[in-house]
Amino acid sequence: MQAESPSHSDTGRATVPGQRGPGPDPSVTDAVAVAATLGVDPALGLTSAEAARRLATDGPNELRSVPAVPLWRKILAQFQDPLIYLLLVAVVISLVAWVVEGAHGLPIDSIVITAVVVLNAVLGFVQENKAENAVAALAQMTAAASTVLRDGRLTSVPSAELVRGDVLVLGEGDSVGADARLLRASALRVAEASLTGESEAVLKDPAVLAEPAPLGDRLNMVFKGTAVAQGTGRAVVTGTAMDTEMGSIAQMLDATVEEASPLEKDLNGVSRLLGLTVIVIAIVVMVVTAVVNQVSTPSEFVTVLLLGVSLAVAAVPEGLPAILSVVLAIGVQRMARQNAVVKRLHSVETLGSASVIASDKTGTLTKNEMTVERVVTASGRVDLTGVGYAPVGEALTEGLPVTDPALLHEARMVLGGGSLSNDAQLTETGGTWQIQGDPTEAAFLVAAYKLDGTRDAVAEFQREAEVPFTSERKRMTTQQFRASEDARGIVTKGAPDVLLGLCNRVQVGEGVVELTAQRRAQALADVEDLSAEALRTLGVAYRRLDENDDDILDESDERDLIYLGVVGIIDPPRPEAAVAVAQAHRAGIRTIMITGDHPSTAARIAADLGIVASGARAVTGSELDELDDVGLRDVAREVSVYARVAPKNKNDIVDALQADGQVVAMTGDGVNDAPALKSADIGIAMGITGTEVTKEASKMILGDDNFATIVSAVRQGRVIFENIKKFLRYLLSSNMGEVFTVFLGVVFAGAIGLADASTDAVVVPLLATQILWINLVTDSGPALAMGVDPEVDDVMARRPRPLTEKIIDPRMWIGILTIGLVMGLITLLTIDIFLPGGMIAGGEDSLEVARTAGFTTLVLAQLFNAFNSRSETTSAFSHAFTNRWLWGAVLLAIVLQLAIVEIPFLQVAFGTASLDLAHWLVCLAMASSVLWFDEVRKVVLRAKDARRA
Repeated sequence: MQAESPSHSDTGRATVPGQRGPGPDPSVTDAVAVAATLGVDPALGLTSAEAARRLATDGPNELRSVPAVPLWRKILAQFQDPLIYLLLVAVVISLVAWVVEGAHGLPIDSIVITAVVVLNAVLGFVQENKAENAVAALAQMTAAASTVLRDGRLTSVPSAELVRGDVLVLGEGDSVGADARLLRASALRVAEASLTGESEAVLKDPAVLAEPAPLGDRLNMVFKGTAVAQGTGRAVVTGTAMDTEMGSIAQMLDATVEEASPLEKDLNGVSRLLGLTVIVIAIVVMVVTAVVNQVSTPSEFVTVLLLGVSLAVAAVPEGLPAILSVVLAIGVQRMARQNAVVKRLHSVETLGSASVIASDKTGTLTKNEMTVERVVTASGRVDLTGVGYAPVGEALTEGLPVTDPALLHEARMVLGGGSLSNDAQLTETGGTWQIQGDPTEAAFLVAAYKLDGTRDAVAEFQREAEVPFTSERKRMTTQQFRASEDARGIVTKGAPDVLLGLCNRVQVGEGVVELTAQRRAQALADVEDLSAEALRTLGVAYRRLDENDDDILDESDERDLIYLGVVGIIDPPRPEAAVAVAQAHRAGIRTIMITGDHPSTAARIAADLGIVASGARAVTGSELDELDDVGLRDVAREVSVYARVAPKNKNDIVDALQADGQVVAMTGDGVNDAPALKSADIGIAMGITGTEVTKEASKMILGDDNFATIVSAVRQGRVIFENIKKFLRYLLSSNMGEVFTVFLGVVFAGAIGLADASTDAVVVPLLATQILWINLVTDSGPALAMGVDPEVDDVMARRPRPLTEKIIDPRMWIGILTIGLVMGLITLLTIDIFLPGGMIAGGEDSLEVARTAGFTTLVLAQLFNAFNSRSETTSAFSHAFTNRWLWGAVLLAIVLQLAIVEIPFLQVAFGTASLDLAHWLVCLAMASSVLWFDEVRKVVLRAKDARRA
């Protein structure tokens, strides 16, 4: 049932779009009176001066968009992240410590951390700005123009410059630029699927309506965002911009709440956990250190405070926000190259988490190209191969070329007759076939190419008159003249049951026989068979005219017709859509079709695509209206095809799926899809056929309107999520290694010889600048390389990640902590090896050399850990050489570590000392322990997984 327009009131009065205050509903008002109210002469249109005045007063004919975010807010938004807050706190503590210590030199710790915060903000700002520019460019590509009558002359103006009172001149293929009241129409049919979801073009009639009607039944109105499929007309603009039906639906978006992505929620949780961990660890270590070392002087308190800062720096992966922004930005760029423009970086991962893709049918799952699939006549049936508007295919019967002369002749007459009683055009431009006019009529023109001789026969006729199609008549008739025979005839095309009522004979081969009751019953049975296969049916009939017929063609001539046959027409599924649906199914993603089309058609297409099994039912919008929340949730859980739905139904379906714990990706092109797109976890708008409202409501725009592109984006989203887990595993385990090194180094300073190696009250195993070097230089390169790691495992072979599953699960946390502990222990053992007075005898080096060896061991251990972190369970030696960026990052980190250890001015800055070959070999051997330990751990995990499976 068609939902009533929001502009109607109970009194039948409404606000006339574009007028100030209430006024008469233009659909129940005479067109001349509407024009007079708007101050325009329908024969001349507005003057250019008056149009300019109204444009200046009312503003452009554009839907209200979200106000532009000021530059300062965009920049400030980059700092609104819990991890950034932690880093800013570390900056403040570092500055305070630097001031208390005497403010000597530069506050290097504060400067480095601040630089990281600024770098992250710049990366985030630049990438989000790039995404906005891509969307803006797409909007410019789809800008429309309208033909209007101004100063008594026809002129083309941008649709954004239409004003109230403009006289629109409509023709086939035109986009309707504003809501308007028809002044006159000739066989005018308008495709309103973008507004109502109804795939059939609506025949328009300028006559005054007796009473206010639902949107789809306002036959004397045309609406912004719709398109003229056939015929011509003129209409006076009654509403522009937000004062249109499209604007009414756009206003619904303001009340829709937008959810944060699962990745954003998870990382916020990780950030909070890290924050609490840092606070607890720092406080505990500072208190323990102060008590154990009996700290009493201000200088010693500053040292303890610096130790707390060092731990904070060690625990927080400073490079994480920047790396995350870069990885997501790279994902955005990859998707853009695959015709998917993502408007927000975090939406990339959300799509990878999708468990349901709710898709519109027309143009997304189907080609939106009506195709004659079958011709049924008295002598049998002919199947036509080929889909779409490209006139390529052949005529077959039971899989073989048609050889029956009678059947061939009848099929040619059916397709020829349908091509004659036709107002569509088929043209080729640059190798691409395009149509103008009604897609159903164009299907006859394409089919005529597939049966040899049909087009040549059609070319011999010339149209002389017509009785146009109306929804009441359900048929169209044209009068044709054939010069070669100096003969005239009429051809009628329409609903088969109506047409059969006007026929008394039937074509059989090249002859004509009486249409007996038996033959009539067979013809109706043929129609039923086609309808049962969800094919749209159109019958064709004809009659020769003689001297007894009137010269003027009218309905009275539609009598004693000769029935030719019936065609079955379908909007064919995209061939790649079926493959994409199968891939989605394999990945545990359920595909749902939501359309305004007929239930049987929707069910047939869904079955052809593999969305549902053959024979599955489609639930209609009226059925959904009768359900409560529990019933709706039960239906949404089981049913995958919805037909004849209204905008509210789409929202309800999305809400029910989300309430059931699903992550919903909703696709659509029409204005009626927009509220559901915004409510969905990720709304996906069509870039070619999508309306301005849907593009604004969406988080992603498809450049090619192809369902297969969505599944490709899902794969990319999953790969990105896996890569995020990889570098999180790497960064956090590496940082835990630093935390354990500092914490255990302070607690066991006496045992490993640190306490005796210096006269300072507090001795730390690593300096704050060394920790920063590890986090910002050594860690960042491998982490970035893992962010672009190729797909190692088949990500589409696993089910979607549940909403309740954290990005870092318990198993991953255990791995992070155990690897971190191993790193800390081998780092401290390395220091012990080279220091005298520790647990391991034989050390003779200075504190600077031993600390440098420990520092180097930790750096190398983290580089080994980079290969570990590519998988939770797969060996580091598997696919070891598929990521050349990772190898490059590791080699660069080694070169930089050599530089910081051996170059004098860097030794001064970072407190390092030169190491000889023996030291380097010991560091390398100790660091490799991380690799071997993790290999053993993975063997155990694989064995557990195998037993569980």
